[in-house]
Amino acid sequence: MDSAERPLLNVVDVEATCWDGQPPPGAVSEIIEIGLTVVDLGRGERVGRHRVLVRPSRSTVSSFCTDLTGLTQAEVDTGLGFADACRLLAVGHRAGARPWASWGDYDRRQFTRQCESTGVVYPFGHRHTNAKVAFTEAYRLRRRPGMAQALQIAGLPLEGRHHRGEDDAWNIAALVLQLAGRGEWPFE
Repeated sequence: MDSAERPLLNVVDVEATCWDGQPPPGAVSEIIEIGLTVVDLGRGERVGRHRVLVRPSRSTVSSFCTDLTGLTQAEVDTGLGFADACRLLAVGHRAGARPWASWGDYDRRQFTRQCESTGVVYPFGHRHTNAKVAFTEAYRLRRRPGMAQALQIAGLPLEGRHHRGEDDAWNIAALVLQLAGRGEWPFE
């Protein structure tokens, strides 16, 4: 495929409610932030940076979660409901039509679980790339590194706050572009 024909890629990273240990009775892990960076693989650049706050309905943001992500309950209370957030991804970011990537399979699995448990239509298409696997194979590593460690290995800076969806998607996109520049991103 000619580089001018390469599609835009959505790089997604989510943050979800979490606890230091088991969730409180009746609570489940829910997406509270969706970071999405649009990558133009043909031009070799990040062309869009987006953040969608999502209001949880079956859990609350714990102090552990706030310490990790910086997100507070008051902040996510201003977000969209999960169904509206998925519609925004599908319509506003062409999530069903564009290939997408995430660091590992957590983000894909979390969307799948939450869509199934709430009856919301899954917003993404089937063309998902696990960027962690692609990176591990390209660098011929024995273990799959976390995103921050991968940035160090690649000689790239960590931009923003780690465990913030918008910033992590931006950083993962930098790793994707580096792999693409090396000819080691699995283009479709």
